[in-house]
Amino acid sequence: MDIEELDLLVIGGGKAGKSLAMDLAATGQRVAMVERGMIGGTCINVACIPTKTLVNSARLLALTRRAAEFGITGADSPAIDLPLLRARKDGVVSTMVAGQRKSFLGSGMDLVMGQARFIAPGTVEVTGDDGSRRTLRGSKVVINTGMVPLIPDIPGLRDAAPLTSTTILALESLPASIIIVGGGYIGCEFASMLSIMGVAVTLLQRGPTLLPREDADMAAAVATAMGNDGVALRLGVEVTSVSRESGGPGGPGTVTARLSDGSDVSGEEILVAVGRVPVTADLGLDAAGVELTDRSLVKVDEFLHTTADGVWAAGDVAGSPQFTHASWNDYRILKANLAGGSWSTRGRLIPYCVFTTPELGRVGMSETEARAAGHEIRIASMPVSAIPRARTVGQLDGQWKAVVERGTDHILGVSLLGHESSEVIAVVQMAMLGGLSYQQLRDAVIAHPTMAEGLQLLFSGAFLEK
Repeated sequence: MDIEELDLLVIGGGKAGKSLAMDLAATGQRVAMVERGMIGGTCINVACIPTKTLVNSARLLALTRRAAEFGITGADSPAIDLPLLRARKDGVVSTMVAGQRKSFLGSGMDLVMGQARFIAPGTVEVTGDDGSRRTLRGSKVVINTGMVPLIPDIPGLRDAAPLTSTTILALESLPASIIIVGGGYIGCEFASMLSIMGVAVTLLQRGPTLLPREDADMAAAVATAMGNDGVALRLGVEVTSVSRESGGPGGPGTVTARLSDGSDVSGEEILVAVGRVPVTADLGLDAAGVELTDRSLVKVDEFLHTTADGVWAAGDVAGSPQFTHASWNDYRILKANLAGGSWSTRGRLIPYCVFTTPELGRVGMSETEARAAGHEIRIASMPVSAIPRARTVGQLDGQWKAVVERGTDHILGVSLLGHESSEVIAVVQMAMLGGLSYQQLRDAVIAHPTMAEGLQLLFSGAFLEK
């Protein structure tokens, strides 16, 4: 067996793995990265980049419908042109993929397209798309294979050909109606976007609120905003079975979901957004000495080292928060630790954003989490309509909320639902990283009129409880 020896072998081209591979290859090390299909990883191909491109189009459509409010005429009947919409999305993705491929090859890494499977410690056999086989061995190995959408074992669901967050991006036409199963981040983003585009959306959530990681009041504010956009919400119900009528000349028939309360809901399509599962089943990790958790994630310590010598893991598959920016931070940790450092994931302050309309930005603890952790807290809460900038742009929906620790006056966490919250949340994150008190952020000189200026209102006496 002809074994190709490497300084670094990366399995999976997610954000952490591809960044590390390019960096080390550029220094002259022998590096190979095995990718089974998506140049650039999930984010660029089927997640953040294409979905947020579509979200932006939906928001532009919603704003255009309101053109008369802003003194603009001649935009009476704006509508989605799906071929143009897909072309724009595909153009954004293809440009970024081409850029990634160029960067990969320019770094000097060996980009190997195929399926990798461990056959010994540090050693994989790669089966290429053309059936060819190569055996690669790395003195250091990084697993960065990510996750894929979960299809739950609901009777009839698989036979109904459900859409996922990946396959829905390939639709050639917008359905007139859709059932979305799952009220988490992915389900809410698609529900918000599709409803704005004119699709009749019914969202099913088995819990009592949307977005179960959020405080109940913030989740309720999201639900209100989505309801205002026409999303029909069914909370506290589970799907017990699914069926699809036989399709006629026009294509697949109607999908019907039977719910736990005995009622039925129907739509032209059904989208399943109930979570993701790690890509570990076909990697042969036993042969590598790499153990898994009870959730089939690669087991790592706080330094991202696995149970096998010389093998690390990063990103979703290692149990890191399922955000590209978390994976990028994993890359920095890996780069340091593969060089002998001891960087840790412990105590990371990782923000996240949910791109509903309006969008939700979160960093730090929620009120529920802070109380559960034993903190004595104060709450600041205000409507987005109080912010002057929100008035000027006509985006008044939403609610801002902050959690402040009594005694120290430190900001423990902030939840921002409203216009440009994904940008404003970074201001709060920097203040928290710098250990600033809420008063220091409140009294900073922030440009007017901006959405970030609203933080000064949020932490003022009018909205911060005593």
